[in-house]
Amino acid sequence: MVDLLVTYMEMTAPPSGDAFAAPAPGAMVARETLDIDGYVSLYRAVGEPVQWDQRLRMGSGELERLLALASTHTHVLRVDGEAAGLCEFNGVGQAEVELTHFGLIPAFQGGKLGPFLLDRSLRAAWSHRPRRLWLHTDTYDHPGAQSVYRRAGFKPYAQLMETFPD
Repeated sequence: MVDLLVTYMEMTAPPSGDAFAAPAPGAMVARETLDIDGYVSLYRAVGEPVQWDQRLRMGSGELERLLALASTHTHVLRVDGEAAGLCEFNGVGQAEVELTHFGLIPAFQGGKLGPFLLDRSLRAAWSHRPRRLWLHTDTYDHPGAQSVYRRAGFKPYAQLMETFPD
């Protein structure tokens, strides 16, 4: 078991101002329905450095059902057609939407692609008119994650020490 500091953050209004311009030629974000192998491959590429394992612990049938839900939206960042990151929401179409996964493949970090992916994905989620969007981040996440979330409009509302399987 491992203890992690978990920070819960929320947005209660859509992003203000103009949308971020693409920071690199050929960068685009779109909601995609990935097959299981494509999803797991991207999930691993983004998540292994920060120890994501939630989706990997699910059986393939359970994961397939989750991804097929109308309320699960996966936005993929592609640079010149190559998958570079993902932003996943659960509960789209409901009053409260959770941003469950967000990140870039390490080779694409550091070029302002993260804020671009987050901004485009948040605008798409807010187009469904939720009351709020929320997320949690922990000590394993990228060191810059909370500042990116804050710049996007998220505000912390709770911090807890939580115990997770090692």
